[in-house]
Amino acid sequence: MDGEDDAWFDRELAGCSFVDERLNKRLRKLVAQIGSAMGQSIPLVCQDWANTKAAYRFFSNDRVSEADILAGHFQSTFERAVATDGPVFVLHDTTEFSFQREDTEAIGITKSINSGRDKAGRLRSHTVCGILMHSSLAVTNEGLPLGLAAIKFWTRKKFKGTAALKKKINPTRVPIEKKESIRWLENVQQSTALLADPGRCVHIGDRESDIYELFCAAREAGTHFLIRTCVDRLAGDGDHTIADEMDEVAVKGLHRINVRDGNGEPDEAVLEIRYRKIRVMPPIGKQKHYPALTLTVIRAEERGTPKNRKKVEWKLITDLPVVSRADAIEKLRWYALRWKIEVFHKILKSGCKAEESKLILGPPNV
Repeated sequence: MDGEDDAWFDRELAGCSFVDERLNKRLRKLVAQIGSAMGQSIPLVCQDWANTKAAYRFFSNDRVSEADILAGHFQSTFERAVATDGPVFVLHDTTEFSFQREDTEAIGITKSINSGRDKAGRLRSHTVCGILMHSSLAVTNEGLPLGLAAIKFWTRKKFKGTAALKKKINPTRVPIEKKESIRWLENVQQSTALLADPGRCVHIGDRESDIYELFCAAREAGTHFLIRTCVDRLAGDGDHTIADEMDEVAVKGLHRINVRDGNGEPDEAVLEIRYRKIRVMPPIGKQKHYPALTLTVIRAEERGTPKNRKKVEWKLITDLPVVSRADAIEKLRWYALRWKIEVFHKILKSGCKAEESKLILGPPNV
C-alpha cells in the first residue's frame, strides 16, 4: 500500500467517530487490510491470530454499529456533492448476496426457490441463505459517482407474515410500514437529509420504486423524483386512469438512441415522445391518508417492431417540469444514469467478491 492509498483511507474515514479512539484505529486498519485482499476471509486478510481476534471483537462490539462504520463515507459523499455543480442524482436499487451456510439462522434468508421434483413427483423448494441490500448512490450530471448517500441491509425474517397478510386483504391496503417497500421511502429521506439540499436532488428508481407513498415522502422532503412507472393509477377525478389520458396525447417529438440487439450488435431506435401533466390519485384504500398529486408522465415508445431485441418502451413519472421535447429527452437521459447503480452492485459482487466473503462469520469463543 502506498502513501496515496493511505491518504484516501484517512479522508474517507475522517468522519467516523467512535466513543473509544482505539475503535477508530482498528477500523482504519481493518479497511486497509480488507481492501488489500477483496473477498478473502478475515483470518487471511489479518494474517495472524492476534489481529484476527481483534477484528472479530470489533465487529461484535456493542459500541460499534453499522451507522458508525459508514459515517465517514457518508460525510465524504456529502463533501464531494457540495464541491460539484448542478443536480445530484440519487440512484436507488436493491440487490442480494447469497451464501452457502448449513445454519441459515446465523445469517438469514432471502427467498425460497423451486428445486424441482422428487422421485414421487412432488415439488421441492429450498431457502437461499443471505442478506438483501438497498443502496442509494449519488452521481453527478455526467454520471461521476460521489458515493453512497444511504444503505440498508435486512433479511426476509424481518418482514415475515407480510405475504400472508396480503392474501387476506388488498395489497394496496397494507400499511407501507409493514412492507419491505418501506426501504425506498427511508432511503429517500435519509439521502435527502444527508445531502442537505433537497431541491438539488433527483431520486431515480426502476419500476419497483413506483410507490405512491414514495411520491408523497419526496414531496414532504422538498426533493424531486424520476421513476419508471408500472402502475396504471387513477387520474383526474378518479373516473379514468393515467393510460387513458396518455392515449389521448399526440406525439410531441422523436428521439434517436443507440441500442444493441440480442447478439450485442449496435442498432438504432427511433422513439416517439409523449408527455402530459396529470392529476394522479392515491390508491383507493389510502385516499384518506394521502393527497392527489399533479405529476408529469413521459412515454417514450419505439416506432415499429425490431427483429432481434425487445421494443424500447419507457414510461416515466416525475414531479419535475416537462414543457418541451428537450425537457422530455433530458429526463430520459437522466433516467439512463440508473444503470450506474447496476454496475456498482456488479462490482461489489463480482469485482469485490462480496458473495464469496467470509466477513460475516466469526470463529467460536472469540
